[in-house]
Amino acid sequence: MTQRTGNAHEWDWGTISGLCLRETRRVLGAGSAADDAAQEATIRAWRYRSKCRNPARPEPWVAGIARREALRAISQRRVHAEATDQEVVDPRQDLSGLVDRLDLWRAMSGMEGQDRWLLVGHYWQDLPDSELAMQLGLAEVTVRVRLHRLRRLLRETLVEI
Repeated sequence: MTQRTGNAHEWDWGTISGLCLRETRRVLGAGSAADDAAQEATIRAWRYRSKCRNPARPEPWVAGIARREALRAISQRRVHAEATDQEVVDPRQDLSGLVDRLDLWRAMSGMEGQDRWLLVGHYWQDLPDSELAMQLGLAEVTVRVRLHRLRRLLRETLVEI
């Protein structure tokens, strides 16, 4: 997929941009929001490329950035909708994405505050696991395990909804 030199300056940024677009479309569906989130994810990956732990294989790291950008876009829409106090929905618009986002928020609302904070801090605020661990007084490995379990719980909950 990308050049395997291990040097982030030599990555195939066209391919990385395509990966970002696929990931954001998977979360947001096709549309301008996914395109914008993919562009932001590509820029973020470029900006923080020195932090990639495995520069010879950056795809998982970049995909994670793209997913977080897509989730951040969902969060920003929700904040905007709350700020306007009333969201006008065009009946011709595809509502499946809206339903998915509402299901996600409903699934998260049933979680404990610390678990919800872990997900929000990791996906919406793009905080590193070390920062989350410090803020919550947990070991970094505990944060990773809990995030893994929370993702599994969300998948199971969303299947039920």
